Amino acid sequence: MIEKHFTLSRKDGGVDAAFSMEPDEFSLLVSESTQAWQALGRVTYGPTEKEKLSLKFRRSLYVAKDMKAGEVFTKDNIRVVRPGFGLPPKFYDYLLGKKVRKNVKMGTPLSWELLE
Repeated sequence: MIEKHFTLSRKDGGVDAAFSMEPDEFSLLVSESTQAWQALGRVTYGPTEKEKLSLKFRRSLYVAKDMKAGEVFTKDNIRVVRPGFGLPPKFYDYLLGKKVRKNVKMGTPLSWELLE
């Protein structure tokens, strides 16, 4: 919200004439405010349509050794590799110390369903 005093002409005088905007200045304020608002863009979550095509080229988390149900994820049995079909690498530290729910083979992309 912007509050601004407005006058048709500062020459007419008045208590707040010195800091009031004239029509051309007010028009410029509206125009510049609109541009600033548009420059903020929009918040979007998840990949864009263009990014979806390249997701497979991103890195993700995979099981690096065969694991049995109940085993703990360690630095030795999970890896960050391509393609990007597993959980994002940002969850690497979170997964360390967690247990696997079922038997999994080496090369399996990690998913939330595999966690105990």
